[in-house]
Amino acid sequence: MSPTKLSTVVLDAHDAHELAGFYLRLLGYVVRAEEPGWVLTGPPPGTEGTSLAFETEPAYVPPVWPGRDLGDQQMMLHLDIEVDDLAAETARAVTEGARLAEYQPQDDVRVLLDPSGHPFCLWTRAPQ
Repeated sequence: MSPTKLSTVVLDAHDAHELAGFYLRLLGYVVRAEEPGWVLTGPPPGTEGTSLAFETEPAYVPPVWPGRDLGDQQMMLHLDIEVDDLAAETARAVTEGARLAEYQPQDDVRVLLDPSGHPFCLWTRAPQ
């Protein structure tokens, strides 16, 4: 096995602290470190999960969803977040500041845009 592991996904935003606050509320994460223009968050101590960091980028341009003209900022990645109750968690995400995307490609997935415009998906496992 490789001695390397993915530890953190970093998202750029106009305001790192504002976007970090959204994901703290959405995921129940805690702040692990911060400085002006940068915040590292992650699962509470004793729980596993990938950390998220947020970096202020003054020239940040939100991506478009779904992809369009080549002149637009294209989505380069998105977060998939598994939930038990898709309707309830979609409503909670919207309450916390997300927007429901117009285009919804699947019944068991909801595409939302965070306050900085990054697409993310809430999804639930289909019953077995």
